[in-house]
Amino acid sequence: MTLQDKTLQCSDCGVNFTFSATEQEFFQSKGYTNEPKRCPSCREARKAERYGSSGSGGGSGGGSGYGGRRQMYPAKCAQCGKDTEVPFQPRGDRPVYCSDCYTKIKPPSRGR
Repeated sequence: MTLQDKTLQCSDCGVNFTFSATEQEFFQSKGYTNEPKRCPSCREARKAERYGSSGSGGGSGGGSGYGGRRQMYPAKCAQCGKDTEVPFQPRGDRPVYCSDCYTKIKPPSRGR
């Protein structure tokens, strides 16, 4: 079956956008079964909102894999007491470790 470009309407802003045959092939290769609900700009805005991007315009800033620099939060390592930054908001109910201490105490990974 040959895929053809489709025109879809964004659920956020209502604008019509094209879901190209190439994008459809990509979605199929990833195992996605639903069509996108948002236009590319609304998808990017949602991604930036979700992952704390400062709107740096994509690229590989910070190596977070989310297209922008991930927001970091200050914390004090529960093991060595060093000031550090972590990619999540510490809640105070669990210990937070600097990267050095975490690599020493982390549980062994379960091979994939």
